[in-house]
Order: sequence, then structure tokens, then C-alpha cells
Amino acid sequence: MAVLRNPSDDELLALKGRRIPLVDLLTCFDTRFRNDQAILVIEQRLKDVGLATLPYFATCGSQSEIHVVAQESAAAEQGDTAGEEQEDEAGLLPGALPAQPFRIGDLPCAHAGVDSVTSASDLTEATYIMHTKNYSQVPVLEGQYTVAGVVTWRSVAKMYLTGADAVLANAVVEDPPVAHAHDDFFAMLANVCEHGYVLVRAHDGRISGIVTATDITQRFDATAWPFFVIGEIEFRLRKCLGARLGEEAIRAVQHNDRKTGKIADLMFGQYVMLLDGDQRNKQGHRKEALCAAADQNWQTLGWPGVNRIQFVHQLDRVRAIRNQIAHFDPEPLSAQRSQELRQFVGLLRQLA
Repeated sequence: MAVLRNPSDDELLALKGRRIPLVDLLTCFDTRFRNDQAILVIEQRLKDVGLATLPYFATCGSQSEIHVVAQESAAAEQGDTAGEEQEDEAGLLPGALPAQPFRIGDLPCAHAGVDSVTSASDLTEATYIMHTKNYSQVPVLEGQYTVAGVVTWRSVAKMYLTGADAVLANAVVEDPPVAHAHDDFFAMLANVCEHGYVLVRAHDGRISGIVTATDITQRFDATAWPFFVIGEIEFRLRKCLGARLGEEAIRAVQHNDRKTGKIADLMFGQYVMLLDGDQRNKQGHRKEALCAAADQNWQTLGWPGVNRIQFVHQLDRVRAIRNQIAHFDPEPLSAQRSQELRQFVGLLRQLA
């Protein structure tokens, strides 16, 4: 696992009071991703210098702007309902898909670099790269910014079929598809389907990567599966809890302006509140009324053989995972988190 950079106290304190893109904070730690390790390190370093962010950097959208403030200011604004507020920051209704745009530059391969040749290269240099690395195409670049074309297996075959000399210039496809990192991901799918790839130009103008049809397939496999599993988990939670807990129990965990008493109106943080027997505020004091209600709710469910502490812990982990995937974070779920989803949905299938 990559070691994050440790910015100095002065560097972090210089951010106080500023509104900056989330990516600028991550860049301070030399990372693009908000995985478990990065969140723990960044949160601790901010605490070390008495800072926090609004909204919370770990759950806000990847394109969000954050306000770096003193911890006291963040605590005052967030109040004692941190578990619920984090869920609200996802900006989603329960079960909804993310509303924020997904950019072509959000794919890791879009900024992973690209193997290329120049116009002066021999054709065998291009075909050797394609052979050894199992590529279907190799860009022809002049420096980091100018695209002279692309060599593909199809263009090489066409060159031989027409009897042209076997030189690079005769195998180059001119005017290949190029996307900018900020272009909408879904708008570029037609180009990827037609050509099998798009080159990606970074914000500074250089060619920073290539997105292929294989990358798209792998990304959707890694992204769509968690969405479906989270959806099934929420469906089964509502079925389990809604069938046994009354409207008053549900209203007890809802915001004052949203006390509908309907299980379908709850968010994941509120599912946790329904069952967690050790809920505390920011000062560490137990929320006695909620804890007592949660005790009663657990007894009402009457699940034999299910350890309450483990169940609530897993449920809270699912809440955190849901918030991660709700923003199409560039880094797919880790194997550990994917396994946690499989285990939890497997348990719910037995219960409902």
C-alpha cells in the first residue's frame, strides 16, 4: 500500500478558513483516493492541528469544494447528529444513484500514463509494444502534447492488404479520438464503442492516459456490483425492520422535520441508530433515550443466534461503504470491503 505524504503543520494551517476543491486536500497527502488508510491519516493530521472540513472530506462528492475550518466550528455546525449528517452529505435519497457527474478523468487509467512511439519510430517498435503488452493500439506522440495519430492492429493489417510499404507512416490512423479529463464519462462511451479506445488529455494539456473498452468493462464490473448489493441490503433491511418495528420506533430516529414513521424514508445511519445500544454524542456521553429504544427494538426483532454488537458493527461498515460508492470514487472497493458486503447480504438473506 502506498505511503502517504505527511504535510507539515504550517502547510495544513495555511488552509484554515479557505474553500478549496477536495482534490487539493488529497494532493497535500500525495493521494487521489479516499480509502481506509488515507481517511485515517488525513483525519488524524487535521485533528493534530485543530482543523476539520465542511462538508466532511471522507464522504462528500469527489468534485466537491470543502471549507477548512477549526474543529470547534465544524462541531457546532454539525451538532450531535454526525451519523445522520454524513448520510445526508451523500446527497442521495435512500436507494438513489449518485447525482454528481462522473468524468472520464475519474478512471485511474486516464492518468496512468501511456506507452507511445514518435513519427520517427520504426513500425516494429509500435508492434513490439502491442505484442508484448497485449495492446490493440499505440499512440504516436510528438512530445507529451501533440497527437500525430495511432497505430492499431487493424491499421497494420490494412497496410499489408493494400500492399503499402511496411513503415510507420502507412500504418498510422490520423485524427484519433481524444477526450479531456473533465469530459462526461457517459458522453464518451459512443467514441469508445466505435474506436475501442479514447486518448485522454489532462487539465495541463498533456496526453495522460488511454481508456479502452476493456477498461470500461472492468470499471462497470467493479462499480455496478456494489450498487446492486447495497440495493439488496437496503431492501432486505427495510423488509426485516419494517415488518417488526412500529412507526413510533422509526420516528424516534428521524429528523424533527421528517418524522414520517415510514421505513422507506430512513437512511443507513438511521438504520444503525435503530439498533445501536451504545450511541454517544460528540462529548462521549450516551444518548440514553436512543440506546433504550434500540434495546427494545433489538428484543422486538428476536433474531436467535445473531450477535447484536457484530450485526450493528457490520451495518455501520455497510453505511460507510455505501457512502464511498455513492460518489463513484476513482478507486474500486477493496477485496476486504467487497467481502464484507457479501457476508452481510448473505446474513440478511437468512433473516428475510
